[in-house]
Amino acid sequence: MSVFFRCFLLLFLLTGLSPAQAETFTGRVVGVVDGDTITVLDTDHTQHKVRLTGIDAPERKQAFGTKAKQHLASLVSGRTVTVEWFKRDRYQRILGKVMRDGQDVNLEQIRAGFAWHGYQRDQLPADRPVYAEAAEASRLNGFGLWTDTRPIPPWDYRRK
Repeated sequence: MSVFFRCFLLLFLLTGLSPAQAETFTGRVVGVVDGDTITVLDTDHTQHKVRLTGIDAPERKQAFGTKAKQHLASLVSGRTVTVEWFKRDRYQRILGKVMRDGQDVNLEQIRAGFAWHGYQRDQLPADRPVYAEAAEASRLNGFGLWTDTRPIPPWDYRRK
């Protein structure tokens, strides 16, 4: 691999550019399904189910599931948000980063200790280290689900 190509690849990854062009839409949050999924009504009055990328919150019946949902609701319910996205999941939900007044809502769920940093392949590369650092700080400070001595990740909970 040439030095030029390596430098280009490194620059590409560091700037967070995505091979797929991200799309955005703005709308009002009309529902909070759980700690990582919301329903947004766009300006054309179309509802979109949005799964927050880069995070995985406890399931509704799991410890901290209700608190994760409540925290997300406190951030976005009834509010206008912008969703940045470039793909859908197997359930046809939009996988997106939710922004409210310039604040990254996905990141706030991690900072408050109500979500794990997960599904990194669906994130923009530039967001990955920021989310990872926030997850580690949340864990070290014992926020949210990290008050539990042995929190069960949602992916393990779903397997059972």
